[in-house]
Amino acid sequence: MTDTVPVADLVDQNCHGVLRTELGLGTFEARLTAARAPAAPGTTFFDTQTGFAVRRWCPPLLGLEAHCPPAHYLARRRELGVAEASRRLLRATGVSAHLVDTGLPGDLTGPAELASAAGSEAREIVRLEVLAEHVADTSGTVDAFLVNLGEAVHTAAASAVAFTSAAAVASLGGAAPFVAPEPPGPVLLRAAAGRWLARREEARRAARRGAGERGGGAFAEPELLDHLRWSAVACGLPLQLRLGAADPAGLAGFAAATEGHGCDLVLLHGYPHHRQAAALAGRHPHVYADLGTVPAWTGARAAGVLAEVMELAPFGKLLFSSGAQGLPELHLVGARQFREALGRVLGGWVADGAWTRRDAVRVAAMVGSGNARRVYGLE
Repeated sequence: MTDTVPVADLVDQNCHGVLRTELGLGTFEARLTAARAPAAPGTTFFDTQTGFAVRRWCPPLLGLEAHCPPAHYLARRRELGVAEASRRLLRATGVSAHLVDTGLPGDLTGPAELASAAGSEAREIVRLEVLAEHVADTSGTVDAFLVNLGEAVHTAAASAVAFTSAAAVASLGGAAPFVAPEPPGPVLLRAAAGRWLARREEARRAARRGAGERGGGAFAEPELLDHLRWSAVACGLPLQLRLGAADPAGLAGFAAATEGHGCDLVLLHGYPHHRQAAALAGRHPHVYADLGTVPAWTGARAAGVLAEVMELAPFGKLLFSSGAQGLPELHLVGARQFREALGRVLGGWVADGAWTRRDAVRVAAMVGSGNARRVYGLE
């Protein structure tokens, strides 16, 4: 059996807080995946790569045998209490720094509370769309909204470690994402902002009538999204772009246009287009590829998929993240699966004589934490 290479320290460059409330079996299970529909009849979401990983890694930390039945695991979790269970799981991740996207709704821990539970450092990532929503709630006109939005972005940059654009980058008539290679002009921007503010106001009225929800629906104005992203670029902090399941080829123009602006671009959650994201990172000095969803989505195949990414991107352009939200189990699984997969890949190359073990350990530290500390100024 091939020896693995140790991956000692991790910086989780994109994650979310954990729930403060106890969960029943059904609610817990629903949070194991991003699926919007229920599991197939006769099955549960424990019947996924993530579900099996949770059953492998988490029960021993709560005093149970690995792969115990989910009901036994949840009963033990409730016996310990959510705070103690979260503390045990988070401290076992070996993550020294959490970069926390605070834009999700719900009763989630913030950066300071997560850091205390995990025994780590934590910094905030500001979600641009949520920032725009907060500004819209206190701006009466389109002009006031745009002025206040610019001020809010610059104010946030003073304390945040990065910006993120949570809406999957817009697609123009196809599967490829698209971010405009230049900021929108004032006429287009003002029109887009006006449409979005009008929809939000109509949503408020509908909510008062009991006919809808407050908020205004999806953030679906490409020109306004482009304005937010270019505003973030101007601040010089790293900008994380969520790809979803889209091919990142459409970002080539934006990547080329932002080169030399002093803003690093991080392509989040690129699987199953991980090779394309890695190739884009290899072409531009300021573009980085996130490895976050590879272990979560591929499970036992994670080592093979990581090896594919490492064929195309320089090792100094790859970053770890868990992408975890809600469940401390997802933080643990993300870290454990990543460590195991990367250790197997590098260990195989050492065994083949392609690498020395010393170089493998150095690259493991680079990908696990060193690159993130450099990009986000944590050193």
